[in-house]
Amino acid sequence: MIEPIGNQYIVARPVYSANAFGEEHKKKHRYHKTFLDHLKVCCSCSTEKARRIALSLLPIASWLPAYRVKEWLLSDIVSGISTGLVCVLQGLAYGLLVNIPPSYGLYAAFFPVIVYFFLGTSRHISAGPFPVLSIMVGATVSRLTPMANTVAMDFPNNSTSNEGPSLDDYKVMVAATVTVFSGIFQLLMGVLQVGFMVVYLSESLISGFTTAAAIHVLVSQLKFILQLNVPPYTDPFSIFKVLNSIFTQIEKTNIADLVTSLIILFILFVVKEINECYKATLPVPIPIELILTVIATGVSYGFDFRNRFNVTVVGKMESGFQSPITPDMKIVQETIGDSFSIAIVGFAVAFSVARVYSLKHDYPIDGNQELIALGLSNVVTGSFKGFASSTALSRSAIQESTGGKTQIAGILSAVIVLIVIMALGFLLEPLQKSVLAALALGNLKGMLMQFVEIRRLWRKDKYDCLIWIMTFIFVIVLGLALGLAASVAFQLLTIVFRTQFPKCSTLANVGRSNIYKNKKDYSDMYELEGVKIFRCPSPIYFANINFFKQKLIDAVGFSPLRILRKRNKAMKKIRKLQKEGLLQVTPKGFICTVDGLKDSDEELDNNQIEELNQPINTTDLPFQIDWNANLPLNIVVPRIELHSLILDFSAVSFLDVSSMRGLKTILQEFIRIKVDVYIVGTDDDFIEKLERCEFFDDEVKDSIFFLTIHDAVLHILMKKDYNASKFNSSQENDIKFDFTTHTNGGLRNRECRVSVETKF
Repeated sequence: MIEPIGNQYIVARPVYSANAFGEEHKKKHRYHKTFLDHLKVCCSCSTEKARRIALSLLPIASWLPAYRVKEWLLSDIVSGISTGLVCVLQGLAYGLLVNIPPSYGLYAAFFPVIVYFFLGTSRHISAGPFPVLSIMVGATVSRLTPMANTVAMDFPNNSTSNEGPSLDDYKVMVAATVTVFSGIFQLLMGVLQVGFMVVYLSESLISGFTTAAAIHVLVSQLKFILQLNVPPYTDPFSIFKVLNSIFTQIEKTNIADLVTSLIILFILFVVKEINECYKATLPVPIPIELILTVIATGVSYGFDFRNRFNVTVVGKMESGFQSPITPDMKIVQETIGDSFSIAIVGFAVAFSVARVYSLKHDYPIDGNQELIALGLSNVVTGSFKGFASSTALSRSAIQESTGGKTQIAGILSAVIVLIVIMALGFLLEPLQKSVLAALALGNLKGMLMQFVEIRRLWRKDKYDCLIWIMTFIFVIVLGLALGLAASVAFQLLTIVFRTQFPKCSTLANVGRSNIYKNKKDYSDMYELEGVKIFRCPSPIYFANINFFKQKLIDAVGFSPLRILRKRNKAMKKIRKLQKEGLLQVTPKGFICTVDGLKDSDEELDNNQIEELNQPINTTDLPFQIDWNANLPLNIVVPRIELHSLILDFSAVSFLDVSSMRGLKTILQEFIRIKVDVYIVGTDDDFIEKLERCEFFDDEVKDSIFFLTIHDAVLHILMKKDYNASKFNSSQENDIKFDFTTHTNGGLRNRECRVSVETKF
């Protein structure tokens, strides 16, 4: 019964062990579904289920009929036009990251938006190229480019790159093949309902990865800004090799490209700061990328920069779409690992951004459906010679901040890209590649500013901060694919460390109530004499069972196995003396008529070590031995004051089979030296698992489980028949009281024995 009295409460109930509680409150029988039951549900069919599946596979059918034309259409039009202009420029700029002609970036900016319009569940993200994915694809293209000389002639000669037409076609084929198979991986994961895999990529890992990837993007664009011929490096330490190559030929820098890039970057950063400062007053952000592109294209064309200053330009852009292609299986064999990495990273980034906007605008998103949408987007994009897509943070922010309400804004942005592909692409032919590189770097500011996360994470969680730093280092040193794999492995390793070395503590009573806290944290602490309360705040499994045992030994102050062996050796000596008639027992103690024995401790340890670990048997002796009293022949056995040990397992989520044997051994060692062990805070499933694994026997019984620490403490007081309890030295030693609580929640002195039903 619970009776509230102001901000206090009174609880009157019996002291419960787990068994006593189970006898008084019978559990209901629950039927747990088997795999066959779940399979039947999956295979069953109904009208409602068919409708639900159809809506989940085609989300547009659920939101488009409810579209508010008068309220949303104008906002979506403004947002779509603004986003579409950015899509064109980012598509061209990110094409440079993939090491293919920039014009193919327009396909990567068009097809994903169309597919995501029908299949995506987020209303605000802008599907399309993402710089991190682009550089991952570009790294794969660079890795396979050296072998292009032997296979490039298999592809049609329809490009106008300075490196040779067939080589560009081979690069496009590599990028398209990687994209298609990354999409296939995403489709398979979506069909198999494994969207939960993204949980293994924490926010700290994604932040560190994208920051390091931004550094890779920055370094990769230096060759376009400086117009230097830098060989492709994709192996570990490639970023340092690229920097070394750049610095060794820095004197060959094209000054016109460098000056143009610096001017573009300066104006870009200034106007973006203005947009950020006045975003509340500006109706739409200033489209500075579009303005700079128009001006740079006009200046380059008017002053003939290509011939006068030998700058590199976008070059010929064909109108319309090219015919679809099929992936090359020879390339697939070389890029299967890259495709999987790109699939995981692309989904992780897109889902993270989509989740932010779904929480902000209060609508649900489906991770598995997102996998299907992104997967099919990449399959279609790769088939039409585009490269891998996800969503760009800056582009999605523009679509949302300019008033976009639904993916109608996305489809309108695709229309803008379509117009450029079909009719206006030729206007961008004089545009310098260094301008596109500068625009790509201008959009990296958000990712580069993530360095401030280190300070915030250090204050909040040292492990998360370490994950961020190590992810950044791994990706910088090992590259994107290997760095991501190493980062995930390190992140999982930190979880092992957190559980393998938990912060165990010794608890004591606070304020003479039923509250128990770490005794190091509070001054008003009360600790029963002979009782130790030990808390483990993590699962117990094969990797930390030895650590748990050592921490427990440190907490109680002695090794129970050592005490057990000492007592068994003493018993052997006492039994030998008693058998030979050399030991007599009087009311005042032992009388021994011999000075010593020849048996040595070393001999006993070496020859009978297994026997020393067994329970102490005194049934054949005519007397009882007090191990804390003086023993005959000056036999020395360490004295212990502990008589009860309480293990708080309320934070132990599971116990694996490998650690059960170790835990049982620990419990047996304490029980064999007459220390009662109690386990509190476990749930029913924990105890049931121990029963299934035959954990209990004549020594370790299922009666050791209690509901709470206070139940176990009160049980110990009743079992020991205490009228008062002695506390630690910080309390007055002459004060005697028990743990029965007063009606105001505190403890009070009592001279009577603790009753079975205790109020607290």
